This record gives sequence, C-alpha cells and structure tokens, in this order.
Amino acid sequence: MSPDRILLGQFARPHGVRGLVRVQSFTADPSDIAAYGPVSDEAGTRTFRLRVVQPGEMPVVAVEGVADREAAAKLTGTRLYVARDRLPAPAEDEFYHADLIGLAVEDASGRRLGTIAAVNDHGAGAFLEIETGAQPLLLPFTRAAVPVVDLAGRRVVIAPPAEVVVPPSAAQPEGAAA
Repeated sequence: MSPDRILLGQFARPHGVRGLVRVQSFTADPSDIAAYGPVSDEAGTRTFRLRVVQPGEMPVVAVEGVADREAAAKLTGTRLYVARDRLPAPAEDEFYHADLIGLAVEDASGRRLGTIAAVNDHGAGAFLEIETGAQPLLLPFTRAAVPVVDLAGRRVVIAPPAEVVVPPSAAQPEGAAA
C-alpha cells in the first residue's frame, strides 16, 4: 500500500436493517473515522461518505447510498483508506504504521536483522512483526525495545528484552542481502 494513503479502519458487520454498519476504527478516537472526509477502499475505486450515528469503541456509521442490511453486509471486510495529507502530522514519538512497515531492523552494533512486515495491536500494546528470513520476530513497540526510529534513514534499531530471542540466522552484517 502506498504511504500516500493511510488505513483508517475496516467495515465490520451490519447493524440493524436500515443499512448501518459497525466499523473497526484505527483512529486514536474511534469516532473520528468520519472526521477526515470521504474514505476509499484499498484499490481506491470506491469512495464512501460516512456519518457516525453511534460513537463507541466500534462506532456505528451510516454510509451514503447504503439503505438496507443486504447492502451493508456486502461492505463487510472492506478496508477504509484516506489520503495522508488529510491527516494531522503525528506528534513526536508517534508514527503512522505505513511509515514503519518496510523499515530495516538493526541491532545496536548495526547488524541487519530483517524488515518490519507489520505493526499489530490486539489490545495489550503495539508490537512489530519483523521478517527475518527465518521465523518472524515479534517485538513490543516500546522505547526500551525500539530505542531508535530513523524514518529518514529508513531503519529502526532494536534492543530486544531478554524474553525475545533473535534467531541467529536473522543477524546479518550491515549491507548483506536480507
């Protein structure tokens, strides 16, 4: 996905019979899912105008042009994107996931360990999924575990806690192919 578009959320299940839909929102305040204007699907071919009708952790939205449960059900699973320039700049020490995915991962000595494949948060805090060429490495996304995020240099430096074992085959000299 292009870093020019940011994933804001995803349509979940229909709510009622009048075309309302629950949304899994990835915005800081879940009800802000409609605050940045129209959103589009992953391909950018369909545009949706949303209006929050029931705020909450999984807001219920009205989607312009969707008037019944059947039409709402067809939206289930659709990922919702917005142009990056419609979003505020992240605060210091905040990052859009799209900016982190693809960054090189190094240890403190400069050894290349892999690449950030995903940023996940299932409720207990964000963690990085690092593709190492061996088994993926899961690392908490905390200042202690990731002391350096260098967006300009397209890299992060990690200091894994003792509980996280970095596979020996993941460590490569700087400049080696991943």
